[in-house]
Amino acid sequence: MRLKSEIWVKAYLRRCTVNGAMAVVVRHGDDDAGAIYIKIARAGRTAAVFVPAPAGLDHSDFTRRWVPGLGGRFLPDADIEKFLQREASFDSDLWIIEVEDREGRDFLGDDLAG
Repeated sequence: MRLKSEIWVKAYLRRCTVNGAMAVVVRHGDDDAGAIYIKIARAGRTAAVFVPAPAGLDHSDFTRRWVPGLGGRFLPDADIEKFLQREASFDSDLWIIEVEDREGRDFLGDDLAG
């Protein structure tokens, strides 16, 4: 059984804070099963995004996993925002977490698929 979105988000926010990064919920999705998108913002107004791994990839049916979105590159912040707005228009239940870290760390560790 997969951990509820709300619980995972709370733990992730804490992980970021403990490691010296600022993380906030930008969009609150469904508490039980909302998809979670993670935006990593760094100095210079660039950002990257991590999106939920497709079902069946690396056991993502049982545990939450992420893959780099938009080619895994740091892009202008406006490009990432457009992408996230588009995704939110398709899925009203999704979460958006924004992490501000000068080094661009994602704090996902073993939660990255692949």
